[in-house]
This record gives sequence, C-alpha cells and structure tokens, in this order.
Amino acid sequence: MATITEIAPDIYRIGLYVPEIDLQFNHFLVRDEEPLLFHTGYRRTFGDVAQALRTMIDPARLRYVSFSHFESDECGSLNEWLAQAPRAEAVCGVIGAMVNLNDFAIRPARALTPEESIHTGRYRFRFISTPHVPHGWDAGVLFEETEHTLFCSDLLHQWGDPEALMETSLLDRAREALIRIEAGPLASYVPYTAHTGRILEDLARLGPRLLATQHGSSFRGDGAEQLRGLSEIWSNVLGPGRSPGSSRF
Repeated sequence: MATITEIAPDIYRIGLYVPEIDLQFNHFLVRDEEPLLFHTGYRRTFGDVAQALRTMIDPARLRYVSFSHFESDECGSLNEWLAQAPRAEAVCGVIGAMVNLNDFAIRPARALTPEESIHTGRYRFRFISTPHVPHGWDAGVLFEETEHTLFCSDLLHQWGDPEALMETSLLDRAREALIRIEAGPLASYVPYTAHTGRILEDLARLGPRLLATQHGSSFRGDGAEQLRGLSEIWSNVLGPGRSPGSSRF
C-alpha cells in the first residue's frame, strides 16, 4: 500500500516500502495547473502508484514526468504514464534524451538546457545536470526555484521505512546507509570522481529548503548544510585512497 504525505504546499510524496529489501521508493506529485510527477517507479509498481495518484488528480492531467537518471526505479513505468496522459512530456537533460529517452520513450522527451525551465503554474522547475551524481552520465536533479525544493533522487539514501519528512539531520542515516552499501554486493553504487565535490557544492549554493529524497525521509530545513555534510561523507567513504568497505568514520 502506498502512503501519501503532503511535504510542501501541493507537493505530495507517494511512498512504497518493500520489506524484502528494507527500502522505500518515493515518487513526488506536484499538483498544480500543469501537474508534474518526479520518479515514475518500476513497471511492476505502476498500479500501486497510479492508484495513489488518482486520489489527488486524474492521471490524464499529467503534463510533465521527470526523474534523475535512466534506471528502472526512476523511469521504468515512464511509457505507462505517457500512455495515461496524452499531453505529458518526459523531462530530462540533453544527455538523457540523446542516449536513452528518444529511443525508449513512446514520444520524444523535453530536453532542458541549463538556461531553460518549465512552469507548472505556481512553481518553476530547472533540470540541473549532475553527471555521475548520484550515478549515471545522464544524471541530474530537478530544482524548484520558487520555494527552493530539490528533487534529489538517490542523494541522502536511507534504509528502512522512516517517517515521510524530517526536520532533523539525515546525515547519520545517510552515512550508515553508504557504509552498509559499500561493504556488500552493491559496492560502487555511487561513483566518486574529480567533479563530485564541486557538483554537491553547486547544489548546496542553490539554498534548498526542502530535499525530496527517493529512498527514506525527505528533509525540511537547511538543505545546503545537508548537502555539504553529504559531500564530506562521500569524500571520506568513497574518495581517493579509500577501498570498498573502508572509511575514516
């Protein structure tokens, strides 16, 4: 069963917890004049997410469907949503459209350049390219410029089935989750490159006040502090000289 939580005015978190892997998968509906869905979810969970979304809007009204990078939990059911909503456009970065969506999707994607934004009504969104952060050449985040909400995909990944929204730091959970991942078969889940720290600092400088996370609780408060703390964690756990499963923490 999906849970629905309004984490900001007309921004709803649709959460699905999978106990077999102890992980939440979160999808975000922006209920506005031109509704937007961030994260489609898997094809196999399309029915659950669609049932939850129908309690808020008619899926046929969706205007935009977006996500960070080409991965099944991010965009696996994209075509099912596009079929439900004849006016909907998939929104991504230029690389994502070029190398993935314009072949995968049932109609062409809306590829946003760094200068472009989309308006849903009260909200204005910009797709910010973040190559390999959290992972994938095509990766990016969606930033709402009016209220400063960052739809940040796998950043601040947390295990378990925690509350929908937190106002205390997520960093301890994010550190524990990353160390656990790096010690197991999913090691190298997050690549660390010469650009990783700069990308996270650029996101921090946006001054986000709400971090909408795909796995675990979202965060309301000083998002810049959370992102800079995450950068330090990644540097210590994943940075140069680190081996899988080791850290300075």
